Amino acid sequence: MLTHQPRRAPGADGRRWYWCAGWLACAAWAAVFPLVSPLGPHRTWGAVAAVGYLVAAVAVLLPARRDAPARSTALALAGAVVLPLLLLVLSGAGQSEVGVIERSGSLLLHQGSPYLDEPRTVAEVTPYLPAMALLGVPRAVLGADGLPARLAGDPRLWCAAVFLGGLWLAHRVLRAAAPEDGTGTGRNRGPVPAGAALPALAALVASPVVALPLAVSGVDLPLTGLLCLALALASAGRPAATGLALAAACALKWTAWPAVAVAVALLAATAGRRAAACGCGTALLGTAALALPAALLAPGPMVAQVLAFPLGRGELRTEAASPLPGKLLADLGPAGWWAALALLLAAGLAVAVSLVRRPPRSLVAAADRLALGLGAAFLLAPAGRFGYLALPVVLALWARVVPGARPVPASAPAPRTGADRPNPLFV
Repeated sequence: MLTHQPRRAPGADGRRWYWCAGWLACAAWAAVFPLVSPLGPHRTWGAVAAVGYLVAAVAVLLPARRDAPARSTALALAGAVVLPLLLLVLSGAGQSEVGVIERSGSLLLHQGSPYLDEPRTVAEVTPYLPAMALLGVPRAVLGADGLPARLAGDPRLWCAAVFLGGLWLAHRVLRAAAPEDGTGTGRNRGPVPAGAALPALAALVASPVVALPLAVSGVDLPLTGLLCLALALASAGRPAATGLALAAACALKWTAWPAVAVAVALLAATAGRRAAACGCGTALLGTAALALPAALLAPGPMVAQVLAFPLGRGELRTEAASPLPGKLLADLGPAGWWAALALLLAAGLAVAVSLVRRPPRSLVAAADRLALGLGAAFLLAPAGRFGYLALPVVLALWARVVPGARPVPASAPAPRTGADRPNPLFV
């Protein structure tokens, strides 16, 4: 007697093998860290994550159910994100940035400024803007006594919450602006259907480019999530909300400042000059409101630690010493440092000119332009790390796995931005 066999979608087996190859590549990448990294948290993450990725690669090839990619992604998230993060948090291990955020949160709570007046070691320097200290306040309030306090107070969990919250809100904004099937003819339509965006985002979070920093430090992830949200809001024509997201990002690290120019250019090209002015003004005023109080309390330490230290011009030498082009130039002496700075400014000017002459008209174009500018900045900065390049990589990948904004023809009328449009944050 013949039994009915469920039909497989065309190309399903091929997609499974693609997923398997991807997880195997992630496993190979993670397995390198226990062998070559001098940092204990990196070695721990690599050992645990490599096993998680291998399990995901095997799971995607198991027969039967059609949700094999989703099942393997869940296993990769558990093995490369959740498990190593919990191990590192409970053991108190992490990169030095975790301790910096905790100390700055305590200083902010007790003295109103997250900066020590006279740091004596690199570990006492706070190279972040004041809003980053807010992520360390839970540790200052809860302390580290007891398992619940250690978990709830760890800055990595709050960094992850801001990052994932930014991605979730960005997805809601873009889903509201794009048909569910991704086949509509409206202004917004992404490179993937809206219904497929969440699985793709989950795979991005499970990948080493996000999983590693999330587990060992988390410091750049809040910035990344807020920049994704700002670009999503700009592509949806929401200038005030765009400005607020930009302000939150710009008050964390000054590396977010180039995003203001990109988001404003996207608003100007798709929603008009008035919307661009609104977004820019909101971003500037919001950043000032978040950063000025601490800056007025400790202007000298803030300039020395936030600006001079990362550029290698402070009294203490930054530990950001990966052999990138700008770092190699700066090591040649004062002339090399000025040459690296000149190249950095030239790259920034080139991106600025491109925004004026050919402004981005889609989410992907804006994300690519921002990723290009940030990538050039990290490569040419007098001091930098390979890890900084994760930010532009995530921006470029994220824009391709969510329902983004289609290019708007130059002759197309500007979309409505008034009260007659529903707020996509609440759709």
